[in-house]
Amino acid sequence: MKNEQISAGHAAFLRREKKNAAVIRAARAGVLLLLLGIWELAAATEIVDPFIISSPSRVAATVAELWKNGSLLYHVGTTLWETLAGFAIAVSLGSLIALTLWWSERARKIFEPYIVVINSLPKIALGPVIIVWFGSGSAAIVFMTVLVGIIVAVMNMLGGFLATDKNKITLLRSMGASKLQILTKLVIPSALPQFIGMLKVCVGMAWIGSIMGEYIASKAGLGYLIVYGGQVFRLDLVMAATLILCVLAAGMYALVALAEKLLIRSPK
Repeated sequence: MKNEQISAGHAAFLRREKKNAAVIRAARAGVLLLLLGIWELAAATEIVDPFIISSPSRVAATVAELWKNGSLLYHVGTTLWETLAGFAIAVSLGSLIALTLWWSERARKIFEPYIVVINSLPKIALGPVIIVWFGSGSAAIVFMTVLVGIIVAVMNMLGGFLATDKNKITLLRSMGASKLQILTKLVIPSALPQFIGMLKVCVGMAWIGSIMGEYIASKAGLGYLIVYGGQVFRLDLVMAATLILCVLAAGMYALVALAEKLLIRSPK
């Protein structure tokens, strides 16, 4: 009887959680539709000059035009691979650097001030230097993406590694565990939530870096469309490229959130 009551209570809890999740999803969709409706109404009634703010219908027409002339996938694909490449390099290299700094306290004390200084440096100021180093192609944009995200990855992961329970480390040492065993059996697993958090932050940093790079030097990509649209006063094109960026960034964030659900929240 007790097990049946627990099962019934658990089932009721799951139903409430499912209902709550459905309400949240519906509310999110409702907010989006409301904002788009207000935007369209403001443009249609000219409460705000539609030349300045465009409108959802004009943005949709612009996206359809890009699709018809075959340039949409080309520009989206260019920005997407530059962003993903920079994201992967920044996350991998940043995590490796963080591991190295955790492993060597002396190295951490030597390089930590430099990491802070590099993080505070406005990356856009290095644009001319990056163009000289890598040219005006995709290599420069990927490098800018890495530059924007790598320090964030290092600082987040280093903080996660250093936050490992000192008592557990002491316990493993007392049992004869090596530093490598402590790293692989305790430090890295305990830093997994921090790793997921770092990925979420680096998603935004990757898109900022790639678009920033395309602003400086590019012949294709969504950043190029935004710059070009601003230069020729095609604000419909600017808004269309911006909204596509929002969709891509949201999709990439959703993948990270799915990874979080699979790696952390799933029962073992």
